[in-house]
Amino acid sequence: MRPTGISGSDSLVRVSRFAHPAGDRHAEMMPQERPPRPPADLNSLSPKIWPRNSARTGGAVTVGGVDVRDLARDYGTPLYVLDEDDVRSRCRDYAEAFGDSDVHYAGKAFLCRELARWIDEEGLGLDVCSGGELAVALSVDFPPERITLHGNNKSAAELERAIQAGVGRIVADSFEEIARLGHLAERHGVRPRVLIRVTTGVEAHTHEFIATAHDDQKFGFSLNNGSAAEAVRRVLALPQLELLGLHSHIGSQIIDTAGFEVAAQRLTALLAQIKDEHGVVLPELDLGGGYGIAYVEADEAPDIKVIADSLREIVAKVCANAGVPVPRLTVEPGRTIVGPGGVTVYEVGTVKDVEGLRTYVSVDGGMSDNVRTALYGAEYTSVLASRSSDARPMLSRVVGKHCESGDIVVRDLWLPDDLAPGDLLAVAATGAYCRSLANNYNYQPRPAVVAVRDGVARVIVRGETEEDLLRGQS
Repeated sequence: MRPTGISGSDSLVRVSRFAHPAGDRHAEMMPQERPPRPPADLNSLSPKIWPRNSARTGGAVTVGGVDVRDLARDYGTPLYVLDEDDVRSRCRDYAEAFGDSDVHYAGKAFLCRELARWIDEEGLGLDVCSGGELAVALSVDFPPERITLHGNNKSAAELERAIQAGVGRIVADSFEEIARLGHLAERHGVRPRVLIRVTTGVEAHTHEFIATAHDDQKFGFSLNNGSAAEAVRRVLALPQLELLGLHSHIGSQIIDTAGFEVAAQRLTALLAQIKDEHGVVLPELDLGGGYGIAYVEADEAPDIKVIADSLREIVAKVCANAGVPVPRLTVEPGRTIVGPGGVTVYEVGTVKDVEGLRTYVSVDGGMSDNVRTALYGAEYTSVLASRSSDARPMLSRVVGKHCESGDIVVRDLWLPDDLAPGDLLAVAATGAYCRSLANNYNYQPRPAVVAVRDGVARVIVRGETEEDLLRGQS
């Protein structure tokens, strides 16, 4: 018999995904077994988690007006499904909320040629952090002046291509890179615009692997040890480089502005120091991204309008206190634009009861198409998508088909106990970092990405085949 609950469930306390890294989620330690309570309705789709254009129609889940059963039939599973109108509407939300500030989509969350076209058409800028991502943008004629190049170890070839393309900003991340940029700029007779990436010592309350502003990590120049101030000196000493401002990124999956306020205070103090030491007023301040979304019902995603108003107020206040002009603000959302509009569809293969504990539901994908659960304990919501069910709730763990015990898609959730092989599951909020981090472990082909809109589906990234996996081998 499949387990339908656990004893003492009234005393369960859900583990926060935003716990301080020194707590349950730090490094290799896994959270204690504290599954959520069963939802009141196993068939419901919470609007704060699922795409804006998702629903149940005739029992099955539809996204963008397209039935997941039709998607699975036409394109196979696993399958990434992206609600185009959802993504575009979130671009517009950001553009409206931030007004005169610059909004650059962080391409690392997910990038393909078609998505780059959407970002361009909605008027946003684009952040890239590799030569490959830059190639995607340039291949669709994305305006180079609206591109910012990131990366802690940009090659000379990547920098040269960015300079030749005329990208709008290059975020300097090391002393070697500053010297390399100066040399390349002189050789090509151009004057690239540069931001200095500053590690402010602000720790976002997130997983250790995605908290990026503390000193002991690979990104940027430390504010605390004077490296950031020295980086400014070196860029200003090179007339072939134009220093525009400072950049900071404090982490990911952040749900409030407290960390941004501390970072802005420290960056503004550096702006004041630069003004006093060099007589230079830098016109731009990039506070990065990292805003969170709702993955499970207990999550509360921040309101973008509130975030925008708060950040503008914070920057104005700290600049007034420091006696420096208010710089033009830039933000870099990624997850909040593309994450909620994405759904991954799987087919159930085996259903295995572990008496008294839970039921293991194996699907035809796993850590090859979503490594986030294995990588840093990410949580997700999933439902039976090919039909509705009035069966009892069954404590479940959705797992993949790979030869790893950590191959988990959804660690703890409730599914109907009439679930059977051949049913389709849909996992919500997979638009960000799932396809970007996808891999070929166990020679599993990476799934296709299908965009849906107004009842029409179209492939925007072709799924891989066995021929693709074998290509290039002798």
